[in-house]
Amino acid sequence: MKHSTTVPVKALPSAEKYAGNGPQYQRRFHVMAKPTGSACNLDCTYCFYLHKEELLQQEAHCNMSDEVLENFIRQYIDGQDGEQIVFSWQGGEPTLMGLAFFHKVVKFQKMYQKPGQKIENDLQTNGILLNDRWAEFLKEHRFLVGLSIDGPRELHDRYRLTRSGKPTFDKVMAGADALKRHGVPFNALVTVNRTNARFPLEVYRFVTRELGATYVQYNPCVEPVDFTRTAPHFWHDDTIPVVGSRRARPGDLDAIVTDWSVDPEEWGSFLTATFEEWVNNDLGRVQVNLFETAVAQMMGMPAQICTTSEFCGKGLAIEKNGDVFSCDHYVYPQYQMGNIADNTLARMAFSERQQAFGMGKCATLPKQCKECPYLKLCHGECPKNRLVRAADGELGLNYLCPGIKAFFNYAEPILAGIVTLATRDFNGVAR
Repeated sequence: MKHSTTVPVKALPSAEKYAGNGPQYQRRFHVMAKPTGSACNLDCTYCFYLHKEELLQQEAHCNMSDEVLENFIRQYIDGQDGEQIVFSWQGGEPTLMGLAFFHKVVKFQKMYQKPGQKIENDLQTNGILLNDRWAEFLKEHRFLVGLSIDGPRELHDRYRLTRSGKPTFDKVMAGADALKRHGVPFNALVTVNRTNARFPLEVYRFVTRELGATYVQYNPCVEPVDFTRTAPHFWHDDTIPVVGSRRARPGDLDAIVTDWSVDPEEWGSFLTATFEEWVNNDLGRVQVNLFETAVAQMMGMPAQICTTSEFCGKGLAIEKNGDVFSCDHYVYPQYQMGNIADNTLARMAFSERQQAFGMGKCATLPKQCKECPYLKLCHGECPKNRLVRAADGELGLNYLCPGIKAFFNYAEPILAGIVTLATRDFNGVAR
């Protein structure tokens, strides 16, 4: 595979950018708010959250109340030490709350904002309801939008369908056009599944050139077959397969993951092809979450995303009724920390229980990970994906390991070259 090992210095990310100022690297915490719970106007095949209402035995057709909203905003602001506070609104689909709800969000934030604090908001949406009124509001109040889109029409519409089974691509693009008309900044969030993983360049070129996103997040779709009922950590040990076996890959009748989950090896191929395209054509112009953090970690700086950090536990989730969970991917009864009506966000975020949850990311690594040359770039990836046994039978290996390792086998020397040039560029400017 052809690749470029040198790039223009002006195209390189500067070392200054990777200062590690994210909330997970200080005594701060982040909360992902889900004001609609799992309620959504789509029925995406691979969605891991649509079933939470039944699992958590929540009241149906009930959204976050004004009382819970105000209490959440007050506690979140009071619990932060830093000057910058970022509110993240997700779902389900948060735009189902309507603009009136988000006007209240802004009102309560201004009410409790302290002198010197800078409050920011980001909104993750499927884009279906976005129009000029939404875009005007988002622009006025400086919301950053994350737009969920899985590539060009035929790939996006493979799994992202309405509840009546209709495609959504045109509506998402109409929402994106509204954002562009009003100058609202937006990122593209691509869920890499078993289908679009086979078309890495088509996906990347679409979201960066046709959609026009300059920041792209890639999330691998990894869903255990019984993800609606229990977290993988509560499986019986004798049901967990060895990495690389047929049960550890999608498509087999006895596979531990759904048919739409990305294949581990195809995840590696997807990353490799996308990385090559990024390095050759877009380095310094387009930010890709997994590549940006790899550069930072190669520089010896903290990870920019939780999945590749050494520890986790600083990103909690709050449900529509005020229940707080250890992580967005651990919204199961066993990981409920409490409710903001009975305890504060800060106490829950810095509790011994939550600290143990975060430290477990490192403490439970199998020997294969600890001896891996890419440990400092991967750190075992997300614990939710540690679904398989290592080759020696030890539990706790990441399902995606074969692909992650193949990607770093290819990318590590190129990353090293990028770091060398970026450091040289930064030092030259500093002089």
